[in-house]
Amino acid sequence: MFVPKLRRAVAWFIDFALVLTLASLLAVLTFHRIAALVTDVPGLAVHGGFDLLTSHGNVVGASEHLGLSLWDKAVLDVEEAFGALIVATFLYQWGCLALAGRTLGKGLLGLRVSPSAPRRAAVRAAVTTAADIAVYAVACMLLIEGRFGLSVLVWAVAVVVFLLNALPVFSPTRRSLADRLAGTAVTALGVSTPGATPPVRTF
Repeated sequence: MFVPKLRRAVAWFIDFALVLTLASLLAVLTFHRIAALVTDVPGLAVHGGFDLLTSHGNVVGASEHLGLSLWDKAVLDVEEAFGALIVATFLYQWGCLALAGRTLGKGLLGLRVSPSAPRRAAVRAAVTTAADIAVYAVACMLLIEGRFGLSVLVWAVAVVVFLLNALPVFSPTRRSLADRLAGTAVTALGVSTPGATPPVRTF
């Protein structure tokens, strides 16, 4: 039989597995977009030829400009994938909480978030998305752009935000940072929660 903390952890893993599945699909799509960009030989030939004709003999500069252009487009494709992942994660969290009061993971483990008013759901979804995905995604995008130092700093912030959100679950109130900011609590299905006050039986 699951102990309360384990039930909540398993629910989180189920929801995070869905996010990872989406991330994998976006990674495959982004790979194909970049591959199509690189293998667009006619397009590259036209673009490279134009740069060469307008380079006034600076062949090295023309080729460097072409390379940078391809790199910028590839980086943009990757950043768009990260952006899509963040937005999709937020919409998943917010939509599930606002409509059903629970995500798929929480529903399977017999848990719910209450109260689940749209505004509270949006705040909780935003904090959860930031802690689980968004800050890490920003760190990765900074790394791709060559800002190594800033990327490491943001990565450290991501770890801190994740821990600040997760560790309070093990406190007596068992309310994460997302719960505290949104005024919600995670309870067993069928257990009501008056307002933002955590019930006696919280998980």
